[in-house]
Amino acid sequence: MYYNNESDGEYMSNNTEGNKQFYIATANLLNFANPNRTYYENAPAYNDKAYEHKLRGLTDLLAKAHADIIAVQEVWDSDALEALAISLGFKPEQAVIPLASNDSASVYTKGMGAQNTPAVGIISRFEQLETSLLEDIAPKAIIDIPDIGPYQRFNRPPLVLRVDAYGQPITIITAHLKSKRAFFLRDENGDLLEDMDDPNIRVRAKLRSLCMRAAEAASIRMSIIERLQHTREPLILLGDMNDVTGSVTTQLMTETGEVNYDKSMRDVALFDAARIQARYGWMKDVAYTHIYQGMPEVIDQLFVSEEFLPDSKFSLGYVERVDYFNDHLKWDYADRVTDHGIIRAKIKLND
Repeated sequence: MYYNNESDGEYMSNNTEGNKQFYIATANLLNFANPNRTYYENAPAYNDKAYEHKLRGLTDLLAKAHADIIAVQEVWDSDALEALAISLGFKPEQAVIPLASNDSASVYTKGMGAQNTPAVGIISRFEQLETSLLEDIAPKAIIDIPDIGPYQRFNRPPLVLRVDAYGQPITIITAHLKSKRAFFLRDENGDLLEDMDDPNIRVRAKLRSLCMRAAEAASIRMSIIERLQHTREPLILLGDMNDVTGSVTTQLMTETGEVNYDKSMRDVALFDAARIQARYGWMKDVAYTHIYQGMPEVIDQLFVSEEFLPDSKFSLGYVERVDYFNDHLKWDYADRVTDHGIIRAKIKLND
């Protein structure tokens, strides 16, 4: 784990210095669902004891981050997320997760929570100005998936939340992109239609996943450009991107490298908070958020727009530091309440 205790007492709810600063974090909650509710047919539901253990464990992990804004992934029920929010000192209405709603009036879920795949959400202490979902893949980002056809809708739609942070509107986007896990063809009953042991088919199945993730990344990028172009309102993108920071799909979302060739791209590019933090260098050897096939990697990421670059003439603040909470990834798998680390950024707004 990497984090510094000097943060204790500095978070918004106990900010006695009057500084305009906040902590923002992202956490994959690993199939967080209500007790006694089936989320996957091949996975056992949490009984009451297991649910309380999960809730308590997630609370213990997230409490250390002291975050004012928490983006979450892999949540099945809004009731569970609201319980977590309350345990962390938030109000239940500060948890936003429309695609996992347990409200019977929900047009998305009819109160049944997420179906078939978990949802993303955001918990925020700040006033909510706007909430929307990116459900459809942008037309220019639609591609054909091998043996499937056009990929036209997000599997897990990203959530967009605009908040008012000390009078400054900020757009937050959280996403959970398609995993690298091979996508094998199945019939309507879920039975395999191809041989998983055939190495060529396995490669083709991984290609399908890559194509899906690429289409999702491109579509998010187009939405970001639309929001950022010729505006001075900051944007933060964070979540489980299911590939490393320098990967083609992640860079497709951010286009950070384009700034090296065209400075005007700063207007719409996003920047890795870990690399632009004021204290860069003290975390480079301990940064990882997930262990994939035995290898530690950073697939949970946090990016900011130009307005949080201290050297920009349009700067509205800066990233003071980024911390990784990952000690629990060294525990036995059965003891973990999540298989992802938590990444948190401290952002200071200009006076």
